[in-house]
Amino acid sequence: MSDVPFDPTRSDTIPSASGADENQSSGSGSWLQRWRPATDASDGPDVNPDDPSPSSTAQTPDAVPPTPRVYETDGAATNVYGGADVVANVIEQLILETRKRDLLEGVVQSRERVLDQPFIRSTHWETVWEQIINPATSRPHQPVIIIVAPRSCGSTTLALRLLAEHTAHNTTVVKLDADWKTPSKGRLPLEKDHAYQLDLKHPENDQVSADFLNALSEHATHLRGCRSYMALTVAQDLWKDHRLSDRDGIQVVRLREAPDAQDVVEAHLDAHGYGQLVTSLRSLPKATASLRGLTAVAAVRAAHTVAMAWKEHTHASSQQSLVQTDSEGETQSTLEERIIAALTDWRSELDSRFGEMNSLHHHDNPSLTVEDRCLLLALAVQQSAPMPVVARSAAALLEAVGGIPDAPGTAPVFSPTLSVLAGRGMRRRIQDVGGRVDTQDAVVFDRPAYGRAVLEYVWDNYDVMRRPLLNWLVATVQNADPEDHAVAALAELTVRHGTVDYLTTLGELVGSSQPKVLGAVMERAVRNEHVGRLAWEALYGWAEQKSYAPAVIALCRRILEDSSAATSLAKRAMVRLRRVAHKHTDDTIVSQVLGAFDALVHNPTVAQRLAGEVHSWQQGKVSARSGALAFLALMTARRDDTPWLVCSPPTDIDVPRAIHDLLSSSATAALVISRLTDWIRFCAGHPNSYKQLRDQLLPALRGHNMFEAGMQLMNELRDISTAEGVSVADDFYNHLVDSRLHTVFPLEGSVA
Repeated sequence: MSDVPFDPTRSDTIPSASGADENQSSGSGSWLQRWRPATDASDGPDVNPDDPSPSSTAQTPDAVPPTPRVYETDGAATNVYGGADVVANVIEQLILETRKRDLLEGVVQSRERVLDQPFIRSTHWETVWEQIINPATSRPHQPVIIIVAPRSCGSTTLALRLLAEHTAHNTTVVKLDADWKTPSKGRLPLEKDHAYQLDLKHPENDQVSADFLNALSEHATHLRGCRSYMALTVAQDLWKDHRLSDRDGIQVVRLREAPDAQDVVEAHLDAHGYGQLVTSLRSLPKATASLRGLTAVAAVRAAHTVAMAWKEHTHASSQQSLVQTDSEGETQSTLEERIIAALTDWRSELDSRFGEMNSLHHHDNPSLTVEDRCLLLALAVQQSAPMPVVARSAAALLEAVGGIPDAPGTAPVFSPTLSVLAGRGMRRRIQDVGGRVDTQDAVVFDRPAYGRAVLEYVWDNYDVMRRPLLNWLVATVQNADPEDHAVAALAELTVRHGTVDYLTTLGELVGSSQPKVLGAVMERAVRNEHVGRLAWEALYGWAEQKSYAPAVIALCRRILEDSSAATSLAKRAMVRLRRVAHKHTDDTIVSQVLGAFDALVHNPTVAQRLAGEVHSWQQGKVSARSGALAFLALMTARRDDTPWLVCSPPTDIDVPRAIHDLLSSSATAALVISRLTDWIRFCAGHPNSYKQLRDQLLPALRGHNMFEAGMQLMNELRDISTAEGVSVADDFYNHLVDSRLHTVFPLEGSVA
C-alpha cells in the first residue's frame, strides 16, 4: 500500500504501445495511444491471447453500440479517435485492468453464509426493501443504492442481505473497506458481475459531498454496463447537505429505526442453538423490558449476553461450590435470575452505590465509601480471584486516585497500616459490594455483566476518574494477552469510547511504559468495525514516534501473522511497518522491524508482500530502509528447504543490485554479510549451485566501496570449503583481487 494517493499521471502508468512520438498524447498522459482510422492491428496495444475475447455477437443496424468505459483522469479527458465501437471492445479489458490500481479493497462474502445469518425485517424495513427492489425484475431499481441510517441501526446487515437475495447467483458480493481520506470515485472498483457494499461512517474521512455524488452518478453508468451494483450505507450525521439527493443511477433511501430488539435477540438465539432459551426469555417480563429501544448492535450483544448467562448457569449447576456465607440457606442463582441480571443495566443500583459522600459504612445506607468504590471496581475487573489479589488491586486504585486517606473516625496520627486495620475487614467489605468469599479465601464475583456495567458507569459519570482509571488498569496487567482481565477491560473501554481524544490519552499513558499492552488493546480496536479506522489512523501517527514504535511493530506483526485477517488489515499493517522503518534510524527500532520481517517471511503470503516491498524500493517508490530490511528478511526465506532468492528469486527483484546496495552501506553491510555466508555455506557442497551463486555475487562485490565489504565477507568464509576441498574464501579472493595485487593485499593480512 502506498503512503501517497494514487495518481494516474505518474510514471508507473502504462506506456504507449505504438512507436509514435510520445508527445502525441491522446489526452490521458500518454498512457493510451492515439487511435487512427484504418490503422493496422499490429499498431494496437498487445492483446493476451489467453484473455477472454470480445463479444462477436452481431448487432442489428438499429442497435445502439455500448458506450466505451474509458477511465477519466482528473483534469484530463481521454479522447478516442476512429471507430469507437471497435475501440471499445479492444480496450475494455485494458481500462478495467488499469482501474485496479490503488482501488479500495474488500472481502468477498459467501452468499450462502449471508443468507443463513439471522435476519429480521420489520414493517419499516419491509417498506425500505420494497422501495429499493423492482418487483418486475427482482433486482434493485438503480445500480447504486445509498442507505442513510442512524449508527448501529443494522444498515450494513440490510445492505448485504439485499445484495445477496436480489443479485444474480454468479454475482460476487464484496464488502469494501473505505481506506481513504475522502470519498473519491477514482478509488471505487469496477468489475463485471460484482455487488459491492461500502460503509461510510467515519466522522471526518467519509463526509459525503455533492461532487462525490455527481461522480458516483457517472460511476453508476459503468456499473450498469458491467451488470454490477453498489450499496453504500451512510451514517445519518454525515448526510447533512440538502443537495445530497437522488441522481441518475442512484437511489437514496432512509432507514429510520432498527428492528424490534426482542425479535433480533430471539433470532440470534435460535440461529446459535439456544432455541430453548427463547421460551424462557418470553416468560421474563423484567428481562424483555430491558430490551426495549435497543439498537440492532446492542440487541445482538444482548443475545450473546443471554447465552453467556446460560453457560454460567450450566457451569455453576454442574459443580457443587463450597461457599462460606452468613446465611446457610443461600442458594445458587436460578437461570431466571441470571438472565434478568445479565440484561439489566444496573443503573438504578449503581446510582445508590455511588450516591452521596459517605465516610462511614452503614448497612441501611447503600452508598459506598471511596475505599469500597475502589474495591468494587477491582472486583469488576478481576471477577473471581484470590482475596489478596483483589485487596492489592483495590489499594493500588485508591492510591492512583490520590493516596490512601486515614480511616474514617480515626486520629490523623495513626499510621496507614493501623488505619486500614481499624476499618472493616476485607471479607465484610467484599460482601457489602456484592461478592462472596469461599473457604479457601478466594473471592467469588460471578457477575461479569454487572462488572461491565460498573466500569461503564464510572467512566460515564466521573470524568476526572478516566485518566487514573486507565493508569490503574495498565498497572494491574499481568501479561499482554487478550485474556488478561485488565487488558480485556481496556479493550472494552477502547471499543466503546475509541474517540480521537481517547486514543491519544491511551497512547500517552501506555505507549512508552507498556508497548505490548498497547499493542494487545489496539489489536482489538483495529478489528472493530466502529473504531477500527480511527485506531489505524492513530497507529499511523504513532509509527513515527520512538516510544510508540514497539507497540506498532508488535501489533502489525500479529495482524500479518493471522492468516484469517482481511487483506485490507494486512495491507494497513504493512504500511505502518514501512513507516516505522522509514522514520527511525535508532538501531533498536530498526532491529525490531527486521525481527518482525524475519519472523513473518516464512509465511508465503507475507513473503510475497515483502517481495513487493523490495520491488517498490528498487523502483524508487517506497522507503529505501523498509525495502532493504524486507530484502534482508527474504534472504532467510526458504522454498523446498533451499534459499528462495538463490534458487528461484521473484523475477521483479534484482538480487545482485540489492546485495551491492546493502554491502556498500556501513549500516547494513554486517547484516547482509552474515546472510550471504549462510547462502554460500548451503551451496558450497553442490558444485553447480555454488558456481551459479558465486558468479551471481561477484558483480555485486566489484565496484565502488566494495573492497572493505568484500574482505569482510571473505573473512567470514574462511571456514567453508567447496565439495572439491577448495577454500571458499580463497576462491572468492582469486576471482575478486587481481593476481598482480596479491602481494599488496594478501588475504591473510587483509582479513586478520
